[in-house]
Amino acid sequence: MYTMRMERRALPLVLKGRGAGDNPPNRFVPIYYEPDIDAPIDEQPAPYTQFFRDSSRTIIVTNDSPDVGFTHSVNPYRGCEHGCAYCYARPTHEYFGLSAGLDFETKIFVKQDAPELLRRELMKPTWGRHVLAFSGVTDCFQPIERSLRLTRRCLEVCAEFRNPVGIVTKNHLVARDKDFLADLAKEKAAKVMVSVTTLDADLARALEPRASHPKARLAAIRELHDARVPVGVMVAPVIVGLTDHEIPVILEAVAGAGAQYAGYTMLRLPGAVAPVFENWLNLHYPDRVNKVLGRIRDLRDGKLNDSRFGVRMRGEGIWADAVNKLFKLTRKRLNLEREPELSTAAFRRPGPVQGTLFSE
Repeated sequence: MYTMRMERRALPLVLKGRGAGDNPPNRFVPIYYEPDIDAPIDEQPAPYTQFFRDSSRTIIVTNDSPDVGFTHSVNPYRGCEHGCAYCYARPTHEYFGLSAGLDFETKIFVKQDAPELLRRELMKPTWGRHVLAFSGVTDCFQPIERSLRLTRRCLEVCAEFRNPVGIVTKNHLVARDKDFLADLAKEKAAKVMVSVTTLDADLARALEPRASHPKARLAAIRELHDARVPVGVMVAPVIVGLTDHEIPVILEAVAGAGAQYAGYTMLRLPGAVAPVFENWLNLHYPDRVNKVLGRIRDLRDGKLNDSRFGVRMRGEGIWADAVNKLFKLTRKRLNLEREPELSTAAFRRPGPVQGTLFSE
């Protein structure tokens, strides 16, 4: 049914393969669909994944945030099948009149022209030879990439232009493209960070239901390392009260797999992410709700989110300090401080070489 009521009741369901348990209301749209939660579970409509064509005419997005390590990014997909309950990108779906909950992980917008758009933009004389970040918003190696291969074709364009790329992903599929990444790495123009939130398979299955198994992510690190692609790990997000105790074992595992460097970010819950994550906690870890949310508030000046530059990625207070010290000491002990600098020196525009008046 359709309703104008903005209050909602959380669905008492753990949906297989989904991170969100329901669709919270869109802050911009007062009308939303509310399922009949009193109906039997087998009568609830299945949350199938749908794919829609995204007709964007540009593919490179810029930002001036001091909290992220890039200024230019490429995102072939909007929304993400991985379904991570904590994903900070969920509110972007609200701008399409959709929900940050199940809609974000079941209604995926596909930029089918991404490789062609990228080639066109790199050919422009105004292109300033910037590093391109892949997965600046949603994961460019989410499951649909296996068949559509948009990210692979974009990396092929970057390899042709020798334009440097930095990738963050939690999918083993990144190892498929080690050929292009290795070519770029020869020019100091590629690095990959594999995101590892937990090594607990059960927790990963509930928290990141369609992302690669933790063991598969370690395997991706090994394959990239063996292909001589600089590879590191992003322990992200660190969820105090749930995953923070795993920092040492995660770093030891990735170091053993061949990672060269490591970084981390603390969980942040902007906008509609907060009710999605809180609902996930109630569904999967009801005994830890008060502990986890309490520590997040300790990190965020009594709130579930603090958007201030300089603190939003790390938090403040005793828990933030404890995580920071533990991470840095472990990283130093394991020699995971060798993050490479990417170079634009090898950039070129392909095409026939233009002769001069004195060419033979």
